[in-house]
Amino acid sequence: MANDYEKRLLRVLDYVYDNLDGDLSLDTLADVAALSRFHFHRVFTAVTGEPVAHFIRRVRLHRAGLELLSSDAPVAEVAAKMGYDNARSFSRSFRDAFGRTPSEFRAHAQPVPPLRLGTSGETQMYDVKIEDQPARRLGVIDHRGPYIQIGEAFEKAGSTVMARGLGPHLGAMLGIYFDDPENGAAEDLRSAAGFEMDEAAEITPPLREVRLEGGKHAILTHTGPYTGLAQAYKYLFGEWLATAGEMPREAPPFELYVNTPMNTAPDDLVTLIGVPLL
Repeated sequence: MANDYEKRLLRVLDYVYDNLDGDLSLDTLADVAALSRFHFHRVFTAVTGEPVAHFIRRVRLHRAGLELLSSDAPVAEVAAKMGYDNARSFSRSFRDAFGRTPSEFRAHAQPVPPLRLGTSGETQMYDVKIEDQPARRLGVIDHRGPYIQIGEAFEKAGSTVMARGLGPHLGAMLGIYFDDPENGAAEDLRSAAGFEMDEAAEITPPLREVRLEGGKHAILTHTGPYTGLAQAYKYLFGEWLATAGEMPREAPPFELYVNTPMNTAPDDLVTLIGVPLL
C-alpha cells in the first residue's frame, strides 16, 4: 500500500506540473489521487512535508524562473502562464522566493535552484489499531475558527445538556474536525463539539444532531497534552496510513476524549483519534 500511495501522489505531482495555469483546487487534486476529499490534504502534507498550496506555489515559481531565463516573454505573460491573476502578485511572490523581482532575476541570469519535494522528517510512533466502531448519535455545537478555541463550544454543549437534565442520556465527549488546519485560514476551520446521546434524548437548538457511521476505523491513542495532537495526525495520515494497507472513507476524523482537563493532568490526558476506513 505504501507503493500505492506513492503512485497516487506522483499522479498529483504530474498533474500539477502539467496544469499550472489550470484548476488545482483541493477537490480536483483529491480526485486525481482518488482519495477522500476529507483526508487528501492531510495525507499529502504528512507524506511530502508541506501543504498543497505551498507546493503549488513553489512549483509555479520554479517554472517561472526557468521561463524568465529561457524566453523573452513579458513578465505579465509569464505570470499568467503560472496561474497568477496579475503581474503584481506574481512579482511579490517571486521576490519572496528568490530575493529579486522577476526583471532583476532575468537581468542577473541567476541559476534556478533545483526543485525538491519537502520531507516530513522523523515522526513519533503511536499506537494505532483497526477497530469496528459503533454508529453514534451526537448532539453538538458547531464551531468555526481555530481548533484551539473549540473549548468554548464544548463548554456551551456541556452547559446545555446539563441544563436540560440530559446527563443520564449522555455517552462519550467527542469533537469532529472537518478541515485540515494546515490548509487555509484558521478562522475558516469547521468543527463541532458535543456528546454521544441515546435515541431517547431530544436534540434541539442550539444543539445539532450529527450521526457518525460505524464500522471499520483506524484508532490512534494519544496520551499527553492536546498540543501534541497535531503530531499524532501527521503520523496517522503519513507513516501509518501509507504502510497499513488501508484507505480512508469519505468522512471526517473525530476525537474521543477518554478524560478531560477538568479532572486530569495534561500529561495524563488520553485522546482517541478515529479515521473511518473503507
